[in-house]
Amino acid sequence: MPEFLSFINDILWGSVMIYLLLGAGVWFTWRTGYIQFRYLRHFRKSLQRSVSPQPDGLTSFQALCTSLAARVGSGNLAGVAIAITAGGPGAIFWMWMSAIIGMASSFAECSLAQLYKERDANGQFRGGPAWYMSRGLGMRWMGVMFSIFLLIAYGLIFNVVQANSVSKALHFAFNLPGYVTGLALMALTLLIIVRGLRGVAKLMQWMVPVMALTWVAASVLISLWHLNEIPAIIETIFRSAFGWQEAASGAVGYTISQALTAGFQRGMFSNEAGMGSTPNAAAAAASWPPHPAAQGIVQMIGVLIDTLVICTATAIVVLLAGNESTHATVNGIQLVQKAMMNFAGGWGAEFVAVIVMLFAFTSIVANYIYAENNLIYLRMNTPRNVWLLRGITLLMIMLGTLLSVSVVWQFADIIMALMAITNLTAILLLSPVVRIIASDYLRQRKLGVKPVFDPARYPEIERQLAAGSWDDVPRQ
Repeated sequence: MPEFLSFINDILWGSVMIYLLLGAGVWFTWRTGYIQFRYLRHFRKSLQRSVSPQPDGLTSFQALCTSLAARVGSGNLAGVAIAITAGGPGAIFWMWMSAIIGMASSFAECSLAQLYKERDANGQFRGGPAWYMSRGLGMRWMGVMFSIFLLIAYGLIFNVVQANSVSKALHFAFNLPGYVTGLALMALTLLIIVRGLRGVAKLMQWMVPVMALTWVAASVLISLWHLNEIPAIIETIFRSAFGWQEAASGAVGYTISQALTAGFQRGMFSNEAGMGSTPNAAAAAASWPPHPAAQGIVQMIGVLIDTLVICTATAIVVLLAGNESTHATVNGIQLVQKAMMNFAGGWGAEFVAVIVMLFAFTSIVANYIYAENNLIYLRMNTPRNVWLLRGITLLMIMLGTLLSVSVVWQFADIIMALMAITNLTAILLLSPVVRIIASDYLRQRKLGVKPVFDPARYPEIERQLAAGSWDDVPRQ
């Protein structure tokens, strides 16, 4: 089985996914007028009204933190270490590239999710890839297929990966048995997910910034402590990215293919750009200004924060620890713990264990919210099915803390690729709509007025929208 899964992964990530991610990212970069480079300054304006609760949706800040909760998980720690182990330091460069290019894909998918959102029975905005596949493309079968992929990924596999990283980290630092970690995670997760989307969003809006800033601050302190070594680390990343790193002095030489594949795999697992997960949070926001592009810009920042800030913080810690840590027989979260122990002694492993517990916990909670959202799309969100999903989520957490999951990472990569292929196909087909959204937003910004989306300007799009989704937006 591992050999078969490895073969499938080689096909998907060795060719299909690399070209699709690069192609989609470059395409949307061009179609949106290089929006990730030119219009990041609008991020602050798009977060206005983010403190005051909105009656019909989450604030933009809550939606950003909820999406970051799903993004910022063990992939930002264990995933980065695995990328370095598999592809060398150059994998970090390709993680950066996947983020920079992926920002345009993230803008596209999140803007579409905002555009095609609809209200649920409680008046809360809902949406995501399944909705824009159904409404924008008229392909409900495609939305059903995507929802099933997402339920498998976020209800099952990804939670196993997250829980396993926590279990390994706590066992390494505190010698804590896996079942104790599993029971604690199950109890905390159940306590939060029963509060629903709004309850989760309220928790994430303060918890995510605190935990992310704590980890980044620790990396910055270590970097300042070893400031003279940073230029050499940066040079190593760039040289290794293009296969220029010599296999000298015991160092391992890596090919461009190894670095690129590892970087894009772990980069997507971390920032999720183009995978179709983040739009589930983006659609739930009552975007301000009232324009789909505003939430697209906010979610682009999530990709930037996740990969260029948090993942880089992890990479610096691991690479500064030297060859002994980066090429140790262990990998994943224990590699990060060993690296931190080089700088802080025994408590370094404990610090990493606490951080990964927070990262993984928030990811598990957000993963469940995404899965439940797609139950709504499938019209299966009866109380019985919701509790069944909760039970399966908790079971996967316990299994993750008890089992060895090297094969699960391969399953995660495969299901992640299937989600991304389906979603990227949809947003590429909807690229004319993405161009309209971006052009309409930028046109109004250039005129110096607050961007407001008026569906009446685009009759073909207006016919596809859910009744009432944009009725309360003032017309131009």
